[in-house]
Amino acid sequence: MTEGKTDAMLDCQRFLLLTIRTAPNVEVAGILYTEREQEPMQHCKPLMLLALLMCAPLAGCLESSEGESVFDLVVSHGSDKGMIVETYDDGNLVSLDPVVIVFDFSQTTSSSSLTTFGLSLEGEEPLTLDASEGSSISYSFSEHGVHNVSVFAIDATGATQNQTVPITVDLRIDWSEEGTNDPMPLSFNPTPNNGGVHPLVIEINSTVENPSLIDGIGGGGQTVQFSWNIVDELDDTCQSKSGQAEDGSDDTWNTIHFNTYLLHELRIVPEDGQDFLNIQQSVTILYTTD
Repeated sequence: MTEGKTDAMLDCQRFLLLTIRTAPNVEVAGILYTEREQEPMQHCKPLMLLALLMCAPLAGCLESSEGESVFDLVVSHGSDKGMIVETYDDGNLVSLDPVVIVFDFSQTTSSSSLTTFGLSLEGEEPLTLDASEGSSISYSFSEHGVHNVSVFAIDATGATQNQTVPITVDLRIDWSEEGTNDPMPLSFNPTPNNGGVHPLVIEINSTVENPSLIDGIGGGGQTVQFSWNIVDELDDTCQSKSGQAEDGSDDTWNTIHFNTYLLHELRIVPEDGQDFLNIQQSVTILYTTD
């Protein structure tokens, strides 16, 4: 090997040694080369390329992993729909059964310790739970609508993961009156208070009973005649039906209503001089028809 070639090889080896020292995490298994009759700089090219290839990925790998958490937010909630039931007796609200959904964060993982689980709905303060105290959060929905719930988790580094869970809440109003000859209107508002999508349909079931007389009290025991009316807030009659019930019998109206944008009333209007009536009816506001 000529003196020029020897010097070039020494320069290449110094370059490679310097490169390895500045990249201590790289292990060099071995460098093979053969002495050939080539120009001095041609000996350096393979070694320089090898050094560059070894060093190139180091900075990116360290930079991308520094301070980052490996985070997997997994939230189960059993059901994504439910129905609120409001019960009225002679026009008075006697019970309200909300839809209760439990959000379970127990399958959520992070490379750092988890500190907080939480959920929030638009217009409300977030509901949070210390991760050391549990992994489930219950929420009661008392208004119908499609509610977009934001669930989230936070770890010790401050990293946050969140996702949106839509919960569909229908409403059924159960209404009863006994011994009345002037039935009260049943009011229902299909417009959701959260400003979200409107329901698809309103189902109405109404039964008017003309009970048998006991000891001659309550009227003459005749057939009663009346009408059902669905009236909107503009006082326009959307639907109506005539009904009658003989003494000791009843009549029922089942209908579907598609105007889901205005406040409505379901009215039962007896003809004058009728017997006292018993009324059982329900109005159901539905966002799906499954």
